[in-house]
Amino acid sequence: MITTLGFLFLAGLVADQLGHATRLPRVTMLLLLGLLVGQSGFGLLPESSAEWFEPLSFIALTMVAFLLGGELTRENLARHGRAIFAISLCVVAGTTVIVWGGLSLLGLDPGLALLLGAIATATAPAAIADVIHQSGIRNGFSETLSGIVAIDDVWGLMVFSLCLALVHPFDGWSGPLMIVAFDIGGAILLGAAIGFPAAYFTGRLKPGEPLQTEAIGVVFITAGVSIWLEVSFLVAGMTAGAIIANFAQHHERAFNEIEHIEWPFMLLFFLLAGASLELDALWSLGWLTAAYVFLRIVSRLVAGEIGARLGGVPTIERHVYGPALLPQAGVAVGMALVAAEAIPQWGATIMTLTVAATVVFEILGPPVTLMALRHVSAKEAAKQ
Repeated sequence: MITTLGFLFLAGLVADQLGHATRLPRVTMLLLLGLLVGQSGFGLLPESSAEWFEPLSFIALTMVAFLLGGELTRENLARHGRAIFAISLCVVAGTTVIVWGGLSLLGLDPGLALLLGAIATATAPAAIADVIHQSGIRNGFSETLSGIVAIDDVWGLMVFSLCLALVHPFDGWSGPLMIVAFDIGGAILLGAAIGFPAAYFTGRLKPGEPLQTEAIGVVFITAGVSIWLEVSFLVAGMTAGAIIANFAQHHERAFNEIEHIEWPFMLLFFLLAGASLELDALWSLGWLTAAYVFLRIVSRLVAGEIGARLGGVPTIERHVYGPALLPQAGVAVGMALVAAEAIPQWGATIMTLTVAATVVFEILGPPVTLMALRHVSAKEAAKQ
């Protein structure tokens, strides 16, 4: 295990440098490298590596959630709050309706199509956050995009629970709705319970900046207690991050140490995520996979445009929010697992289609997000 970790770190460094050299997102390079060494590639990783993925993903994604929550400051929401809420809500609603309607018209069972539409709302916060960080671009578009990614999966989980309640009558409405209420509501309460003390106590030993030990401790406690209580670690981390960013007045760089320590975890996370991708799933459903991918792309473009207009964003940003929100990953797979368990007769189709779409959007999505960031930055530079 230790030897494999050593090789993965060094291989990840090579992939990172290739990303810089080719101007591709390092997320894509790491996923492709993971795909190459995983079971769909040469099978170079030991079987036990699959067991590392879950705990690593909890830690890495909780770090991402803290950083994204840190973007939800009063100042950021005052500048971009209208756009964040308008675009995120439009994208979630539009994705559900367009994917559901399109698949139903193609002959799929409307109930199954509705669940797939709800699953399609999920994004990949880690991939998008890393692309923004790697680009080094800090403007209104990147700030708004970070805010959208921080909350859109919350809306997506709510929509998914409603759709599951509609098509799964065995437990009535109460089952799925109570689960999502506990998952999200409990996570918000946990994030507040950790965030307020952390906002007050951290950053006291070294004025203005929490120590690395403090940062690791808060992240691990948030991730661990979330898993123990079975609530969303993403929402808990985001809530705690937002509270610390808004209430820790003595902090100058609240999340500086998390940024310093997150990359080794993110590197392993993306490598193992790539290794877990199953290329066979791409071909097993044929036209259905292609239709689902096409409809999700269309829904993002259309809904992103509508949300951007309602949100009053600058004209140069209006067309790019949809493409920037294409990456999709673990949250979608989690939704698919819940749906497959609730309705076993659709389980194979839901899981295979979701995994297939994840392969496509995790590899092709980050480069499109990076292109969107660079497009807006270039337009702003030319305008000046």
